[in-house]
Amino acid sequence: VSNFKREYRLKDITSQLQDDYDYILIDCSPALGLLTINALTAASEVLIPLQCEYYALEGIARLLKTVDLVKHNLNIELEISGVALTMYTRTRLSNQAVKEIRKYFPGKVFKTIIPRNIRLAEAPSFGKPILSYDPGCRGARAYEALTKELIDRHRYRLKQRELYKEIEPLSKKIKEFWDTGAAPRHAAARKKK
Repeated sequence: VSNFKREYRLKDITSQLQDDYDYILIDCSPALGLLTINALTAASEVLIPLQCEYYALEGIARLLKTVDLVKHNLNIELEISGVALTMYTRTRLSNQAVKEIRKYFPGKVFKTIIPRNIRLAEAPSFGKPILSYDPGCRGARAYEALTKELIDRHRYRLKQRELYKEIEPLSKKIKEFWDTGAAPRHAAARKKK
């Protein structure tokens, strides 16, 4: 297999599909090999699923370093869109992990937390997605809520970008106005009594 542009193979394929879909999700294994590098090169955003356990935090530094390397060398537009907390149990350990993860990723952790759920664990063994296997279970409802939250965040960021595009020309004109000296100086504009 040729090594020429091997990190861009998935990007070449997904770029042909972009106009046909609102979102293209690429599910990667935790391993940070060539397939994951391809996915990060093709992606515009990274959603990090993180188990509500302390050992999950150990591997996150390596992932963040890889995301940073890909951003600086292969895909300048790559951003971390958020962290999804998974496999949550109502234990002190899970609650402490959630607290630590929120502290480590301020503003990035989704409010929706995916619970540890038997039906979620069973679905893959039957070859079905959870929404086909048991759409009413807690895990399925949590994934639906996470999806809505992800889409809402994405729409919010798009609106911010659109507003910035509208405001940017006005901001430049105001800056030019002040830089040219055309604007009255505050002290000089006041009349003496």
